[in-house]
Amino acid sequence: MTQAEFVQLILEHNGLIQKVCNLYAATLPDRQDLYQEIIIQLWRAYPKFRGDSKLSTWMYRVALNTAISDYRKQQRTVVTTGFDLINKEIADHNSSNDIEEKIKLLYEAIRHLPEIEKAIVMLYLEDKPYEEMEDILGINQNNLRVKMNRIKEKLRQLTKAEKYGT
Repeated sequence: MTQAEFVQLILEHNGLIQKVCNLYAATLPDRQDLYQEIIIQLWRAYPKFRGDSKLSTWMYRVALNTAISDYRKQQRTVVTTGFDLINKEIADHNSSNDIEEKIKLLYEAIRHLPEIEKAIVMLYLEDKPYEEMEDILGINQNNLRVKMNRIKEKLRQLTKAEKYGT
């Protein structure tokens, strides 16, 4: 694959990479770093792509594995932003658009999920069928459905806690 072909591939699937970055990195500099790391990993892994799955499925897998690995590294470092500060920032942000506010609240709640649950939610929000989610994550469809139901309940509780401080 030439460099120009790789750049075209990245441009075609840029949204996929951005979504992974937005879920696994909270700040713009962190998202930019993660984006760059995902691109590097895609470049390194592409020669090993056999075509057994769709290209987008393979890209999701590489992007998620990179994001999860980065997320685990960050978990070993000291967190300087507490949950109370996040709640305050959410409460202080007065958006005129109620839907936009709910979306931000949802994404903030998603950031508090364990890494595999984030991946499941992201693919679910992308309307990926459970068959493709199974290929990407390596979790069978029945387990994915059970996990998704539990995640939905967890997100309800997290968004309620963030919105009402309970």
